[in-house]
Amino acid sequence: MNPSPEALLRQQDEQWMREAIQLAHSALYITSPNPRVACLIVRDGRVVGKGCTQAVGQDHAEVQAIKDAKARVPAEALRGATFYVTLEPCSHYGRTPPCVDAVIACQPARVVIAMRDPNPLVAGRSITKMQQAGIEVRSGILAEEALALNPGFISRMVTKRPWLRSKIACSMDAKVALADGESKWITAAAARADGQHWRARSCVVLTGIGTVLADDPLLNVRAVETPRQPIRAVIDRRFIIDEKAALFNGGPVWLFVEDRALTAAEQQKEARLVQEKNARLIKIPLSDRHGASEALDLRAVMAYLADNEINEVHLEAGPRLNAAFLEANLMDEVLMYMAPKIIGPGREAFALSPLQRLSEARQMVFFEQQLVGTDIRLSARDAQRWQAMLAAISE
Repeated sequence: MNPSPEALLRQQDEQWMREAIQLAHSALYITSPNPRVACLIVRDGRVVGKGCTQAVGQDHAEVQAIKDAKARVPAEALRGATFYVTLEPCSHYGRTPPCVDAVIACQPARVVIAMRDPNPLVAGRSITKMQQAGIEVRSGILAEEALALNPGFISRMVTKRPWLRSKIACSMDAKVALADGESKWITAAAARADGQHWRARSCVVLTGIGTVLADDPLLNVRAVETPRQPIRAVIDRRFIIDEKAALFNGGPVWLFVEDRALTAAEQQKEARLVQEKNARLIKIPLSDRHGASEALDLRAVMAYLADNEINEVHLEAGPRLNAAFLEANLMDEVLMYMAPKIIGPGREAFALSPLQRLSEARQMVFFEQQLVGTDIRLSARDAQRWQAMLAAISE
């Protein structure tokens, strides 16, 4: 039986949308805090314009595509074309004018959208506006693939907090270090280089003061070409970080400390770090969770990050902080590089309390596995949270 016209049209839409999503990957490192978006303008079976969202304050994908098309074909050729956009065009004035108006002005016949924008300032308004202008709009084409490009932005819009991804390097018996803390290097060079990509796409690379004191890491992006470095951030409740720490290398560093009055010496230290090291001290209340009276409220940390337009948080921390984020139900994804080594007694990835029953275990789902050099990269995420976000962009 031959496919129906509707089935053929959907196949065509998926083909072009897949190309648009691939194009959006080229903007992976540059758009924050905006989402990574691409737009293709298709006329008579060929692309006449394409574009990606640029750095903040510059053109969005639709405007880029329209400019590209007008440089290739007469402006009237856009009339009756089809726009393929990986996210619903914006409908509000922000750092740039509404993209939906630029799209409508081209008088396309159809606009195909991968996912609706859950931003309360958009939330379907652009779709309605285009439909009222006589444009056929189809949404939900490869929505999950588009979501994978922007989990942080969608999370921030839907749940008011960033998407947190914990990167862990471990042995086959799930040890992240020897008993004495030695961990360099469990995984091979290829896996370590691959991990740089995940730093580069994040807005913040977050760690704990224990890791800073033990390893003195830079936490910056290396081995990947990127026009911007993510912010480095440290959970440092007692404000004991060394002013000579390697991560103070010119880029911004955020320090999350306990919300209390600083001593005179600490005030002087803060002033030096702010003036000389591009640091920011952020006071966070202590957690009221049972047994966590001396820990910062990690939900308040995440709320602060969301308020400052942080989309993706890349956590590279020790067992205690990993466990704290997991127990606070704030860990959305685990990026695990597993080396073909067996260490024996050593440090676990999560310093968790023993469970009484196996049914109490935190359940995640694997969604990707990839051989990287001699190691394997395993990706798992919170399926319930993922489905909630997918529902929000598909309504």
